[in-house]
Amino acid sequence: MSGSLAFDEYGRPFIIIRDQERKSRLTGIEAHKSHIMAAKAVAGVLRTSLGPKGLDKLLVSPDGDITVTNDGATILKQMDVQHQIAKLMVQLSQSQDDEIGDGTTGVVVLAGALLEQAEKLLDRGIHPIRVADGYEMAATVACEHLEKISEGFKVTPKDREDLIRLAMTTLGSKIVNRCHRQMAEIAVDAIMSVADFDRKDVDFELIKVEGKVGGKMEDTMLIKGVIIDKDMSHPQMPKNIKDAKIAILTCPFEPPKPKTKHGLEVKSVEDYRKLREYELQKFETMVKQVKDTGANLVICQWGFDDEANHLLLQRKLPAVRWVGGPEIELIAIATGGRIVPRFEELTKEKLGTAGTVRELSFGTTKEKMLVIEDCNNSRAVTIFIRGGNKMIVEEGKRSIHDALCVIRNLVKDSRIVYGGGAPEISCSLAVAEAAKKISTLEQYAMKSFSEALESVPLALAENSGFAPIHTLADIKSRQIKEKNPRLGIDCLNKGTNDMKTQSVIETLSSKRAQILLAVQLTKMILKIDDVRGSADQM
Repeated sequence: MSGSLAFDEYGRPFIIIRDQERKSRLTGIEAHKSHIMAAKAVAGVLRTSLGPKGLDKLLVSPDGDITVTNDGATILKQMDVQHQIAKLMVQLSQSQDDEIGDGTTGVVVLAGALLEQAEKLLDRGIHPIRVADGYEMAATVACEHLEKISEGFKVTPKDREDLIRLAMTTLGSKIVNRCHRQMAEIAVDAIMSVADFDRKDVDFELIKVEGKVGGKMEDTMLIKGVIIDKDMSHPQMPKNIKDAKIAILTCPFEPPKPKTKHGLEVKSVEDYRKLREYELQKFETMVKQVKDTGANLVICQWGFDDEANHLLLQRKLPAVRWVGGPEIELIAIATGGRIVPRFEELTKEKLGTAGTVRELSFGTTKEKMLVIEDCNNSRAVTIFIRGGNKMIVEEGKRSIHDALCVIRNLVKDSRIVYGGGAPEISCSLAVAEAAKKISTLEQYAMKSFSEALESVPLALAENSGFAPIHTLADIKSRQIKEKNPRLGIDCLNKGTNDMKTQSVIETLSSKRAQILLAVQLTKMILKIDDVRGSADQM
């Protein structure tokens, strides 16, 4: 490698290395073609995972962990993506997941289709900025049309049936559709327990999703309380405590130590006995302070040695040790207790209360978990997922997360559209109609946008085993003839294309976010016409 020697103002030498020849550069139409090809490749991977008949992907991590999923965001997150534009597609699905929680596959398929259509326009000599402007105009038309065809939805804690149908739509494409209805009910009950209808908000911190391998997926349950992966500190302590009064401690059961480094010399047997008595006396005082408040269960963030453990058993004070910080906070919220940092500060008022605290054991394994339920504040809930293997439990967690997010979005904005590709077809027709009134070059971009919107119903039809173009043409003509924007692809062969009859419901906020995020990314990619990087990255 050639280089030249130079000196800075202090006379210190440094070498200037010429490595420009190792850089590579793409400009103009080649850059656009490269970007569009990468985006189409990513969208092509996810296209087959769309809809209730979508296929799953099996991903193997570098250390051999297996993930089976059809959640768009998870697939892209675990894929080893090198191309810069493909990485932007990964971030697109992640932002849809963060913002809405559902529709992560659809948003990537739509972005891929928009870029595919843009390629045809670029080949015809239309400037990328004009294409981006046309897409922006079309997105505005599509979002306005979505609001027109949307319907209000009543979200009340008493009327659960419609919400369960909505959750079932989200869970339809997931691995959990064997116990479809049960999972949907659990998700709805969890949200209804913690939702604040006055503020139209749901605090996800209050919903904990736990999983345990073993058992059937049908054994999944909603616990109105907290479940922690711990057991009683001594095997002879009671396994079931009624009317529990819980002391929540962040101080350890051990004699106080100086904060600084210290050394302790024991020179005689007498000294050793005194030290032993001092420790015992301290333990006695600690246990007495807890017992005096009326507590009948101690939950401690730190551990305690066998001597303290034995003393707690003698004094009939059940205890749980090594409970993590987030779990301690959740227990405090659920039971209405206060977290106490010092034994001296423990009072009766700071105790948490729960109807029952019981130990769950699983099959023939020795693993145990503690369930704290019938709490004062029923707004803290835990969804406990079971499954035959780790992979199913993890996919169950992801599916429940999607369902929770969709119901939360409905609590925030209670407008819905119907699924099955119906809103995309309806928006496609509306955008095509609006394009006819545009006299400038953007008309072509709007027509292309209209065609790109059809990629979602086409993928749904293809994944369901129908002839995609024939099915789409039939539904489009019926939507125009019957003026019914609810007609979509009958993926489940129920004999009707009316998605209202099939109860295939999606939130307006999810559909709108899909269109806006896909257009934002497409505009950004179309504006890049020069790429520089090292040769191995291009």
